Amino acid sequence: MFNDDSKIYKLFISHLNDDDEYTLFISKLDTSYDFEWKDYAVNNEMNHMKLAEQMKLADVIIILSGLYIKNRKLLQKEIDVAIELEKPIVVVRPYGMENVPSNLEKIATEVVGWNTPCIVDSIKEALGEDVID
Repeated sequence: MFNDDSKIYKLFISHLNDDDEYTLFISKLDTSYDFEWKDYAVNNEMNHMKLAEQMKLADVIIILSGLYIKNRKLLQKEIDVAIELEKPIVVVRPYGMENVPSNLEKIATEVVGWNTPCIVDSIKEALGEDVID
């Protein structure tokens, strides 16, 4: 189990209602050993101010790029707020694919696939933490 001084990573994870990609991503984080996290993305249909309030609480913004194709307007709003707040952005490749939309790759602090240890390492690297290989 976790000791009392373990860090809890505060994340804002992009999502759409009832989305399989989001559910899969959450299950990847849940299976990671010794990585505690909390998702501050409460509602995916919100105005700029409410989105900014949630993102201010997060250390890292996670953009699931497969969702960008499904709801470009919403995810672009999330990206715009993240950039405005100067938050590090980890872009996760679309599930089962290697290509990330070029505009997402340009704004990303880190780009990562679906390997759980790589996801965790990318979050830590986005925060400037040393990652042990």
